[in-house]
Amino acid sequence: MSGRINVLDIDIDNYTAKEAMKEFVDSMQSEPISVIEMVTVDSLMQMDEVPELKGGVGYFDLVLAGDTTILESAHITEEKCLREIQERTFLRMLLRYIDKHHKRVYLLVESEEEGQEFLHFLEYRCRGAQIGGMAKVSAKDRADDMIVNAINGADIDCVISSMSSPLQEDFVTKNRSILNANVWLGLGKGILPLNKAGTVQNRFTQFVIKKVFQKEMEKWKKVEPQSLQL
Repeated sequence: MSGRINVLDIDIDNYTAKEAMKEFVDSMQSEPISVIEMVTVDSLMQMDEVPELKGGVGYFDLVLAGDTTILESAHITEEKCLREIQERTFLRMLLRYIDKHHKRVYLLVESEEEGQEFLHFLEYRCRGAQIGGMAKVSAKDRADDMIVNAINGADIDCVISSMSSPLQEDFVTKNRSILNANVWLGLGKGILPLNKAGTVQNRFTQFVIKKVFQKEMEKWKKVEPQSLQL
């Protein structure tokens, strides 16, 4: 099913979980670092406000939809595709691989609370992972050099980022060439089921975001009517 769609000027790979997993495994065995990103409607809209960043995202090795609304906006309705996104099939396969092969990972978050939730999640779902370290990345007080040095000194297989957009994309775009790891996995916010609190509020927020995204897509399609399918 390999192919690409273009949504808000971001190229997204329309891969099955199995195809995406093959790319991930291949990347874990090669150099230099490969950048894999999972995007949601929220992250796409955030990146849409920083046009100069889209060029860098275009050089990512794999960009996957983390939200069924993204595929639906490109009129992709295959049940298997939508179900795999809803069930986070690729992410579950990826965590099993890291668990089974005891891969060494470094975590990037935006707050201490998120970091603790991330660690608890991995302890429950991915006990075989070796946590090489964790760092908090602040949009207001960036310390990229210190974070990169910490990652490079920890003999990491995979950097897993759970930062919001466009901070996440900006960080990896600027530091990709000096990161010593096989894979950068950008999950952003909302991909991992970390915090169950406020579920009703989160669902309402996601409903509002989806409606805003649909309106943005309608405006974008009028300007770029031929760009949706590549």
